[in-house]
Amino acid sequence: MKIVDGTFDPALTALDAPPARGRGWSVFVEGLSVPARIGIHPHEHGQPQPLVIDAQLGYRSMPKEESDWIDYESWCARIAEFLAKKPHTRLLETLVADIAALSFREWPALDSLTLEVHKPKIRPGTRHIGVSLDWTRAYYLQWAACERGGYGKNTAHIRCANDGEHS
Repeated sequence: MKIVDGTFDPALTALDAPPARGRGWSVFVEGLSVPARIGIHPHEHGQPQPLVIDAQLGYRSMPKEESDWIDYESWCARIAEFLAKKPHTRLLETLVADIAALSFREWPALDSLTLEVHKPKIRPGTRHIGVSLDWTRAYYLQWAACERGGYGKNTAHIRCANDGEHS
């Protein structure tokens, strides 16, 4: 870990990691249908509406012990519970980032995550309209640090989206 301002900064250490050569092992979930309070339109503010989630959860290394596993059943249940308790969210992009952050926080074995979330039959003439996100743990740590308000001294080379630039 890098020491920044006298403390360890896992986000900066993760950014120094060599790029991965392959994705390795992963768990995938396809077509998880869950209700959520989502949308900007007035008609979307009443009852929860269905969302369909596809996810690929990549391991940090080959899973050996139960503590290394990403249990798809517990992931699906946790996401459903999270969305059931979550207040109305206007943007699907915000909701997808929240699901990603929850996943990285609660599953230490998770190294990469690809999410595709859509509202089925939301617009006539389309099958799906949705949002996709593809994060690594390193990107999540950078995003989380930006959400907390930045990295501290000597980190001007890292830009947060709220600084007007994207990484």
